[in-house]
This record gives sequence, C-alpha cells and structure tokens, in this order.
Amino acid sequence: MNDDQLLRYSRHILLPEIGIEGQQKLSDAHVLVIGAGGLGSPVAMFLAASGIGTMTLCDNDTVDLTNLQRQIAHRTSSIGKTKVASAQETLSEINPEVNVVALTERADEARLAELVAQADVVLDCSDNFPTRYALNRACHTLKKPLVSGAATRFDGQVSVFDFRRDDTPCYECLYPEKMESEETRCAVLGIFAPLVGIVGSMQAAETLKLLMNIETTLCGRLLTVNALNMEVRTMRLSKDADCTVCHHG
Repeated sequence: MNDDQLLRYSRHILLPEIGIEGQQKLSDAHVLVIGAGGLGSPVAMFLAASGIGTMTLCDNDTVDLTNLQRQIAHRTSSIGKTKVASAQETLSEINPEVNVVALTERADEARLAELVAQADVVLDCSDNFPTRYALNRACHTLKKPLVSGAATRFDGQVSVFDFRRDDTPCYECLYPEKMESEETRCAVLGIFAPLVGIVGSMQAAETLKLLMNIETTLCGRLLTVNALNMEVRTMRLSKDADCTVCHHG
C-alpha cells in the first residue's frame, strides 16, 4: 500500500479489527452488485469509498426522474443514461482507484453463474423475485457468500447467506419460491427515501466484514428495520429441511 492509500484508508487502518492487513484484503477483493438503484447506490458508494479493488455492477435499467428521490448514485444530469454508467461516473469521483465493471444487462441464470464465479462476495440489490431466487441458487452452487437486502414502503431487511459454511440457511429457506407473492415494487407501493440508505449501508458493512473474515456477520440471522417507528429486530434463521436448494437430504 502506498502513502496515499495509507492516508485515504487511515480511519479503517486505525481500527484493530481491520488494520493494514484487513484493508489489503479489501483492495484485493472483487464484489458483484446486482442492481444499481436504491440499494445498489449506497452499497456501491460505500464499498468504493472503502477501497474495494474490483466491483462488477449489473443492471439493465436507465435513470429516470422518479429514481432521484432515493437512488443517490445518480444525478439529475444522469436522466436517460444507463444506471451502471451513471453509477460508474459517481464511483470514479469518490475513488478513482476502484475498478468498476459496468454491465448493462439483466443477467439470466447462466450469466449470473458466470458473474458469481468471478466474485468473492455477491450483493443482491435487485427488485424482483426471479433474480433473487436465481442469485441464491448460483451462490449456493458456487459456495459464494450472498448479502441480501430488500426495502419497500418503510420496511427493510438484511441477511447474509455465507455458503462457505455448511450450516447457513439460504434465501429459499426464508422465502420458499412456491410461496412467492406478487412482486412488491416501489412504483406501486412507494418507498421512504432514507430506508434504502439504511439497508444498503448495512449490506455494505456486512460485505466488508465477510471480505476481512470478521465473523460477526448476519449469517443465520435476519435483521428487519421499520423506518417509520425506527424499530430494529433481529431473528435467528435455520435451514429448512424441505428446502429445494440447500437441503441435501
């Protein structure tokens, strides 16, 4: 690490749980962020500021006026641009050392498997159930940690499925696909702007801990937050014996 890097990341390095060794792990890391919207914005910005070496951002959407109330990686001047290109510009201003790979695509299951294989940690910042389930399957198959976040109205949730561990439940255990409800999208239900910042920041924090092998993650737990009354709850998760993804009978 050069002098500029030691200075840039000095407030991390001062933490005994991180130090130069932990910061170096972040510099060597590759994260995959699926979704560059409400959750993907704070996730990508905090990971870039923290010194992640490589970040692959995947989203097929373009920026529109309704996004700007909460998707803080984008600017008014970004309207009409692809979200990944807009985010890439913002991230390069925050930290030009981060290698941001911008993919304007909605990845199918085969493509997700390719992308997951290249990453050390995967972040689900998507807004649709098919992607969530496909990402869960890919991460389980390839034994890659998955940091899952969701936010709608005033309610958010975060969990970590660390598939490097045999005892971790998976997203399918929590929400079996056969019980999938109608998609709950922001366009229909609305969303409180700071909520995505709260949830996305938690996702970024969990990712950094996973990359630095700090073991106090949300693996095996689901954290929920209600931003209307600011109630935060954490509940234990266990593997579902009938899970079609992670149960080996």
